[in-house]
Amino acid sequence: MNASPPHPATDAAAPPGLGKAHARRLREIYRSAGWPCQDPLEIELLAAGMLDRVRSGNGHESLRVTEAGVRLLAQTLERNRAAMSAHEALVERVAQEMGRAGRIAWRGLSLRAQVACDEPGKPLRWCIARPDVFSIRNTTVEQYAEPLVHEIKVRRADLLSDLKLQAKRASYRDLGECWYVLGADARGRCIGAPDEVPAECGVLVVEGSRLQVARPAPKRARRALPFGIWMALAKATPVAGLDDGAQPLLADCG
Repeated sequence: MNASPPHPATDAAAPPGLGKAHARRLREIYRSAGWPCQDPLEIELLAAGMLDRVRSGNGHESLRVTEAGVRLLAQTLERNRAAMSAHEALVERVAQEMGRAGRIAWRGLSLRAQVACDEPGKPLRWCIARPDVFSIRNTTVEQYAEPLVHEIKVRRADLLSDLKLQAKRASYRDLGECWYVLGADARGRCIGAPDEVPAECGVLVVEGSRLQVARPAPKRARRALPFGIWMALAKATPVAGLDDGAQPLLADCG
């Protein structure tokens, strides 16, 4: 096959105008046979030197990710891993804080919730809500469970994208009080202002080693959790509490 001359090496940073959609397309082409789509994304990637056109002996044209494109993919992967690690760390931190507050917390649950239908007058529809942290009070009185949902954000782009998802917030609020937890960027600045988050949600912000309430969530009337939620909690494993490791010591004292 006769490949077009390689592009000169470029810096791994994404050129202006290239975003997440371009990175996704690069990954798709890297994993595939490279058949062209001939759409605007492809044109911009070719112009930026992230792709090369390769013509086979029978005249068929395919695409190849250039060395610059591979470097950009590697950098994107590294950023995503770093963001995921920061997200997981903050999720764990919030779950532990819930335990210190006398609550039982779970991570990564899939819970059924009801939200309004897009068409007025239609009945509520069911959906699956996946909160980062879900917790209830450690109580034997069902009405006092006070379920809380915490949605954790460590990147501003993810926060802004999530704030557009009204149905997602509605599903969280069907489960209980909804809180956004806003992390800090590389310079220690909060990734968002509390007033950017809709008023129906509370806001926690990371300030150094502490989580601070920037705005409390509106209080909601107490209600019993649906049976389906209790079943989901019964099947899941809660976050280990601070005193769980002391139970074997108590047994030794008998």
